[in-house]
Amino acid sequence: MESNTFATSTYIQTTPEAAFDYLRDLRNLDEWTLYSRMVEQVDENTWRGTASGYQHDLYYHVRPIETPNFRGVEWHCGFEPGKYFQCYPALALPAAYVGSDEPGVYFHWLSFVGPERRTPMIMQGIHTVHTAEIRSLKGNLERRAGLGAAARGRFRIDTASIFVDAPLDLAAGYLGDLRNLPEWAFFIRPGAQAGGEIGESEGSFEDEYGQPVEVRLLRHDCFNYVILEFEHRYPQHGFVQRNLMFLVPCAYAFGNPQAKGCIQHRVAFFEQSAPPRHGKFEQSAPPRHGKLQIEDYGAESMSLKRRLEQQAGNLDSFARGMSYQTETPA
Repeated sequence: MESNTFATSTYIQTTPEAAFDYLRDLRNLDEWTLYSRMVEQVDENTWRGTASGYQHDLYYHVRPIETPNFRGVEWHCGFEPGKYFQCYPALALPAAYVGSDEPGVYFHWLSFVGPERRTPMIMQGIHTVHTAEIRSLKGNLERRAGLGAAARGRFRIDTASIFVDAPLDLAAGYLGDLRNLPEWAFFIRPGAQAGGEIGESEGSFEDEYGQPVEVRLLRHDCFNYVILEFEHRYPQHGFVQRNLMFLVPCAYAFGNPQAKGCIQHRVAFFEQSAPPRHGKFEQSAPPRHGKLQIEDYGAESMSLKRRLEQQAGNLDSFARGMSYQTETPA
């Protein structure tokens, strides 16, 4: 797993609209974060405030993320307004998008800490703080929705991240074209039964059991990075599996213009329990189609890293591992 990338997720029983409105108002950080408190408003989307991980104030900025299927926000922090070194994309995915009929959203919060900025306190505390804060966010939104206890979600979100030493344009162009999918994807190949027709955004494939799979791809350009949506539909079984791929330039993720390459972050959804009966959840059978575990996505990440770095001419990067590292001057 990429060591500079941190992800936290939870199910929140609230409407997508309520979640989006709450997240995009920076003043609500006062209510659910450990100690981010807004003190002075700079403009409509920027505040100066205290911080959880520093002994001095930060400037906070928020930008909305809006796509046809989901919405979210992107938080930024820095010591000066307009000069931000911390990047936090956060999505509120409707439960129906994940594959559930639950009345809520699946919240996914992504953060980056580059090698140049990390301190012992940040690295020792980021998991604890973000896990507790996302629990606080869930509680505040569910209380506003009228709940008196934490709602349990049917799905879990798993992630796989890797550093790719290739520029964003190359990575997004290659991965955003389904005609390249058989070169890097795992457990999938062109579908012989359907003539193997594959276009840039739609294609017919087969899985490892020879079952037909219809794949669709959507690309979202989000300011300085790209989100790719993959939908795998198994028509013979009435089963749909979706996953998201973030492609974030390291220069943007870490607030360092000298950082090369990009972070590829995969977001996957796995059902963990059946609908409740008599007020109790029952364990569901393991999935039988599509990706069955996060390692399936992780293997794809290694494959796409190797191919993209070959195309970029960076043949020495693969051996250095999955994580971005600060280059040592020659």
